[in-house]
Amino acid sequence: MIEAKMVDKPDERRDFPRGHLEAVHLTGLDFAVGTFEPGWRWSESVAPIAGTKSCQIRHNGYVVEGHMRVRMDDGEEAEIGPGEAFVVTPGHDAWVVGDEQVVVYDFAGGMAQEYAKSPEG
Repeated sequence: MIEAKMVDKPDERRDFPRGHLEAVHLTGLDFAVGTFEPGWRWSESVAPIAGTKSCQIRHNGYVVEGHMRVRMDDGEEAEIGPGEAFVVTPGHDAWVVGDEQVVVYDFAGGMAQEYAKSPEG
């Protein structure tokens, strides 16, 4: 089997305050492009939609542009930026650093399947 889709023609788009997510759904993989504007913070922009205190999605990603700071529930904290591949496990907050938008590719599927969706669907 070979399956391919154009990322610039997403199957789905989810908007949330100061950002949006565009996803393509493939067999065995959901690929998402997240765009986060300056001032975006998960706990302010997405938590009210998700209904959880911290983000409970695992992210396997790559930062295309901008800088994002991530703080785990246990206090561990790091900044990720352009050219960095990353894994962030469930239980975190994140926010845009500076005045440049952040663009992230997420390969795990969790972001495309569940991110910024209310528990009711």
